[in-house]
Amino acid sequence: MNPTLDCRELMQTELLGRSASAAAMADPLRPLLASLLAGRSLQQGVLSSTLGLAPTDFEVLCEDYFPGDTVLLQNGPGEDIVEHDDLLQLLLEYRAGARASEAWLAQIVAYACSGRNHLWQDLGLANRAELSQLMNDAFPGLAQLNRGDMKWKKFIYRHYCARDGIYVCPAPSCSECVDYGKCFAKED
Repeated sequence: MNPTLDCRELMQTELLGRSASAAAMADPLRPLLASLLAGRSLQQGVLSSTLGLAPTDFEVLCEDYFPGDTVLLQNGPGEDIVEHDDLLQLLLEYRAGARASEAWLAQIVAYACSGRNHLWQDLGLANRAELSQLMNDAFPGLAQLNRGDMKWKKFIYRHYCARDGIYVCPAPSCSECVDYGKCFAKED
């Protein structure tokens, strides 16, 4: 039994049990937003106390999607990166356009790219499958381009660099990664 996993599941269940607006309840991205909050509450990942969102956006997210007790989070070790706005713009260009939460997720994902681990870890998600679901639901056009099942942060950076003709890309370094052999492996 993993106590961290149990705490995450309890927090997600509690957050998802809150009655939210009808639009929020119908949003298939709501469980992923709950997972992001649960991960940050367990101090997993690099996200800020507002998940990388502007404070007003974070307030709206909490009020609309998870009303009730205020969700108080600590800042993670994320930092501002030069390419943040470019990554945000890339993600916004590929958003499904079906719901407002996609714009929040674009901001959150762009911010999490400042971390040094796999993107799902830097986001504080439970596993890579959650990140793949997030990418498929919020940014389906971009997700379809990842035909080789490359790890998401590496893929986003490669796409960003190739699109903009950058040949010295700040993407995470594969040669330093402990998961080098798994980068194109299928998820279990």
